Amino acid sequence: MAATSGDTGSAAIAALGGLPNIDVFVMHPRGRVSDVQRLQMTTATHANVHNIALEGSFDDAQSIVKALFADTAFAKKVSLTAVNSINFARIAAQSVYYITATAALGGLGHDAGASPTFVVPTGNFGDIFAGEAAWRMGLPIARLVIATNANDIMARALNEGVYESGDAHPTLSPSMDIQVASNFERALFEACDRNSGWTAAAMEDFARHRRLAIPQEVLARLRARYSAFAEDDAATLAAIKAVHDETGRIIDPHTGVAMAAARKLKDTQGPVVVLSTAHPAKFPDAVTRAIGAAPPVPERLKGLESLPERVETVPANLPLIRDFISSRLRP
Repeated sequence: MAATSGDTGSAAIAALGGLPNIDVFVMHPRGRVSDVQRLQMTTATHANVHNIALEGSFDDAQSIVKALFADTAFAKKVSLTAVNSINFARIAAQSVYYITATAALGGLGHDAGASPTFVVPTGNFGDIFAGEAAWRMGLPIARLVIATNANDIMARALNEGVYESGDAHPTLSPSMDIQVASNFERALFEACDRNSGWTAAAMEDFARHRRLAIPQEVLARLRARYSAFAEDDAATLAAIKAVHDETGRIIDPHTGVAMAAARKLKDTQGPVVVLSTAHPAKFPDAVTRAIGAAPPVPERLKGLESLPERVETVPANLPLIRDFISSRLRP
């Protein structure tokens, strides 16, 4: 099962489509991913791939996936597993490129230089928490920088000390249009010295009130590791244009959010690494607005718009999603 804000779904289909003994259910928020992102998922022809366009937000989709796992009888019956960063295996895999990047910059060994700062486009907090995982395994990282769009719950949490969700707003960087950053719970768990009782109570309180005031001691530990910036669509477009003007390179809007944040950094001693998270061809409208021309389209993305789509629109309702899955499982 994958709840996707646009990218995880197509990756899961590419990896698992057509394999025996597995069915892949991919749920994206209807109308809240780019056309290319949608078509990468819905034009898949594999019989074991089932696309759901959820009438709701990514937060609704993620909440449903968590509820499916909480229904232990159902989860066991269908042998449910997750492709999202709900599954820690995803974070473990992502931690590798922090290590690879640091090694490439000469940041390992006896003659290591200054530790790098990583700037990460952040929605669900999984990618950046992979950096904390790498740091806790011993990787020298100076700082992890959260770069969010107008859905700035993580920037507000770090800068104001209150983790409070609202409605997700559509932006030019739709994969980050998230208000409940699922993996932030893992960072809180580490920041409170792995106090599982406090973490569980805090998450239950947040689930009820959609608001959590972070204790000062926990907040101080988070701030020792993380910084956070929120960038709107105008700043995103300006960053895409600046990178193109200066280097000729075309970046996608999620990378643009991170580049805008990186340009605000001051007093960094070592190298700054921006994680680039998607291909610009997935977001031709945003790129065209920024640089005046559409990005080149890779061969594998050409002609998607002419292919038939296989997708079902389903309301954001747990019983309906559970029934959808049950009715399509192959014997």
